[in-house]
Amino acid sequence: MSILEVRDLNVTFPGGIEAVRGVSYEVSRGEVLGIVGESGSGKSVTSLAIMGLLPPNAVVSGSVKLHGKELLGLDEGKLTEVRGKSISMIFQDPLSAFTPVYTIGDQVAEAVRVHQKLPKDKAAKRAVELLDLVGIPHPDARAKSFPHEFSGGMRQRAMIAMAIANDPDLLICDEPTTALDVTIQAQVLEVLKTAQRETGAGIVMITHDLGVIAGMADRVLVMYAGRPVEQGRVDDIYSRPRMPYTMGLLASIPRIDGEQGPLVPIEGNPPSPVELPPGCPFAPRCPMKVDACDDEEPPLVEIGGGRQVACIRSREIEHKNLTGTDVFPVPVIPPSDAVRVPREQRPTVLELDDVIRHYPLMKGAVFKRRVGTVHAVDGISFDIAQGETLALVGESGCGKTTTLQQIMQLRAPERGRVVVLGRDSATLNKAAHKELRSELQIVFQDPMAALDPRMPVGDIIAEPLRAHGRKDVAVRVDELLRLVGLAPEHAARYPQHFSGGQRQRIGIARALALDPKVLVLDEPVSALDVSIQAGVINLLERLKNTLGLSYLFVAHDLAVVRHLADRVAVMYLGKITEIGAVEDVYDRPAHPYTQALLSAIPLPDPALERTRKRILLDGDLPSPADPPSGCRFRTRCPKFARLSQAEQRRCVDEEPLVARHANAMDHGVACHYAEEIEVITASEDQEEQ
Repeated sequence: MSILEVRDLNVTFPGGIEAVRGVSYEVSRGEVLGIVGESGSGKSVTSLAIMGLLPPNAVVSGSVKLHGKELLGLDEGKLTEVRGKSISMIFQDPLSAFTPVYTIGDQVAEAVRVHQKLPKDKAAKRAVELLDLVGIPHPDARAKSFPHEFSGGMRQRAMIAMAIANDPDLLICDEPTTALDVTIQAQVLEVLKTAQRETGAGIVMITHDLGVIAGMADRVLVMYAGRPVEQGRVDDIYSRPRMPYTMGLLASIPRIDGEQGPLVPIEGNPPSPVELPPGCPFAPRCPMKVDACDDEEPPLVEIGGGRQVACIRSREIEHKNLTGTDVFPVPVIPPSDAVRVPREQRPTVLELDDVIRHYPLMKGAVFKRRVGTVHAVDGISFDIAQGETLALVGESGCGKTTTLQQIMQLRAPERGRVVVLGRDSATLNKAAHKELRSELQIVFQDPMAALDPRMPVGDIIAEPLRAHGRKDVAVRVDELLRLVGLAPEHAARYPQHFSGGQRQRIGIARALALDPKVLVLDEPVSALDVSIQAGVINLLERLKNTLGLSYLFVAHDLAVVRHLADRVAVMYLGKITEIGAVEDVYDRPAHPYTQALLSAIPLPDPALERTRKRILLDGDLPSPADPPSGCRFRTRCPKFARLSQAEQRRCVDEEPLVARHANAMDHGVACHYAEEIEVITASEDQEEQ
């Protein structure tokens, strides 16, 4: 019997904004339903409507039944009895969801006492038990901590503890892992599985990460323009999609286990809910569009085997057994001339040699005193050859951003050297600094924050040209807009008139204005939908090959890194733990930290994702103000417990240095007991792990 039945759910906001249009689905006990789609497709609004959390001006119609009881139309008092007890929600941003002035323990205990008649002491004890269940270390002490004292992963686990406090029958998870590092994401997903086993609850998992859905879900609902366009078993949807939109989503995903080549983006942007096109909403972006697609919007119809598809050409797709690369045009990216020359024969465009950047840790509101040192970057070395992309990866707090700041400042580091295009940053005068600045540019993570909303994009792109005295400003702006795939007439528009992907293209155009030789890319695609992300990744690859650029690419998405980078450096607590060619590091990782990172990446393949063995790390990243002695990774290292006492003592006392591993010329590992294992697919080595 179904726990939740949603029938023809519609949500309309003032101004005729139809955010949700006719959503229907069921969730049974112990089942996981995954809901996927681009931003604006109506995923989160659907869940908020079910929970009764939409603003009063939203018009909601249809039916939402929990255990056969209608929820729509209930007053707030009745809904409060249901929320948190029979149905709970895990929000995307736990810091916003928690009250900052109460401790974590008090807030979890409150969730217990709202629905259970327990005295304060028993509710507090239950809160500690719940925090222990979700894997928070020292739950007695951490229950007395405030939300800001928890890391992102710990806050999300505390949110899960609150959600399962009353053994709900249904959990709605709205992007529960979006803002987390891949290692913490793996921990949180394990906690969700534990919570489901403990409560037997059904789960609605809303996410843009198709890899997470592949490993968690039993069924998938794909949404576009506020309505379902495909629904079915996860294995069927992933292996035999019947809707072009679903096919495009799956084809646009960068993978760590697949063949490398251009990604297949879905061109264009989702339609505005205020101005939906006639007929099928996906038709303007669909390469299989025919005239009949404009006549009327196709209904969601059964095609057998529990599958439902909203496409008039689904039978043709099934008959021809088409895939995403058959339907969507595969971009052609010209090869790079630089890679034809061996790496050791190419000039070095960026070099860091034993660079250190520490910050003082101060205490006191009025009379400040130094109480410690934050070891943000603690002696890292790497170089980038002409025409090469080096990716810098690692968890939040490992020192990636500080490294970028040290490079972009073009000033002398506390220790070591930063050499850009053969010039030491410590020796630059004002004129040389300005000249070198034009050769080294950066593309930021959040394009909206990086672009001045008061300026037309033409002026934004022209600003560096004018600052450096260029005369051909108007011609160069038009040229740059065409270069990044935008039209010259867009120069008069403002940043808020563009989509996220288009804004990032504007940021790239601005960075290219002065013909730089080196681009620093700070998480340039992390804020984009996967379909839009693919187009920006292809653009970056094309620009690198055609303009002879070199990239320093900082990212947390290791699948994107596999696709775009030539070499990769893995950072942990201000140190490089492994560095080398992408093929060596990904296919033959030798450091336990790299192995854990790679094993935590979800794959958009349900069969493979279920058989993989995770290497879960305990706890969170230690504080860079108090790093462990010896090997900094030893406190979380899964290999450390299996070593002998003498070997453990070496890890505690002696800091490992990056040394050449095995026979690879360019594969360095900072581990006393480095050992290669296979982590992309299941293997005997992983079984032993």
